[in-house]
Amino acid sequence: MGSFLPPVRTKVAELPSILDLPEEQRTVCGQLGIETVGVDDADATTLAERAARRALAEAGISAEELGALLVVEQRAPRTLLSSEATLLQARLGATHALTFTVGGLGCVSVTPALLTARGLLAADPELGPVLVAHGSKPVSEHRYRHPVTVNGDGGQALLLGRRGNVTIVDQVQETDGRYWDLFHVDYRGRHPSRWREECTDQPAYSFRLAVETRNRLRALLDRLLRRNGLTRADVSGFVSQNLSAGGLTFTEEALDLTLLPECRENLRTLGHLGPNDVFLNLASALEAGRLADGDHAVLINVSPVAAWSLLLVRTGPGRDGHRPSPQNHQETTA
Repeated sequence: MGSFLPPVRTKVAELPSILDLPEEQRTVCGQLGIETVGVDDADATTLAERAARRALAEAGISAEELGALLVVEQRAPRTLLSSEATLLQARLGATHALTFTVGGLGCVSVTPALLTARGLLAADPELGPVLVAHGSKPVSEHRYRHPVTVNGDGGQALLLGRRGNVTIVDQVQETDGRYWDLFHVDYRGRHPSRWREECTDQPAYSFRLAVETRNRLRALLDRLLRRNGLTRADVSGFVSQNLSAGGLTFTEEALDLTLLPECRENLRTLGHLGPNDVFLNLASALEAGRLADGDHAVLINVSPVAAWSLLLVRTGPGRDGHRPSPQNHQETTA
């Protein structure tokens, strides 16, 4: 796992776009539990590139060894028709990597990227490692998504293969197309200064989707653990995304669990980083020594489109010391 986080943090209360908000929205924003966000002049591709280089350096391999490069799509491409995925490929020098984008599910888009990586590795035994990368950058200078979160800048990259230090044991995902347009950015015919991440139906988000999210997450967690022969007592840590302090509390109460403290700390200092959140929080928990080799953790991800996903990971190398257990064909390592 490789992350790039801007060295400069800006206080949310001092962001020009926050100062221009109506008083009611400023009040809600101030209650999200986000004090600062990372701000960088780089675009999303550059943020992803910086994270990717760190992941490759950490693993000690060159970009030329990559079998595939999967780019989790950006919030807003710089131009239409062009390919920023192959731009990243060229910058990294991933000459031989099968390259394309995966997305369409907001924050949850990292899960189909991982599913795709697992499929590629299973389909071709000779395929080199797969790099999954994303640069998180707001659609415009308006970083606040009312009434949900404040977006920060950052890059995240995951290097996946048949051996590694974290094993992705299993993953489950569901979507509901009734909420496909609950949040959107109406950009056609508008100057970028007028672009906003807007909620088209706040009662639907605050009530109906909240109830459905609670029910979906409960069912998904039960299914994920049951089909892997685990109970909640076997899980050493739960990790969620960084939307708001209220969102973290909602997840804990809905699932009757306690999230690792790195979730709240990263929320407070970094804000929301889209698909990057859960693995950034996992990396922070590993650095803090929250998880020992052989521990299981569950990564919880929700997108207001609506999509839900849970990832079951095991820390440390595969059970034989080098590779994932051959009895479980679902496992991939990062």
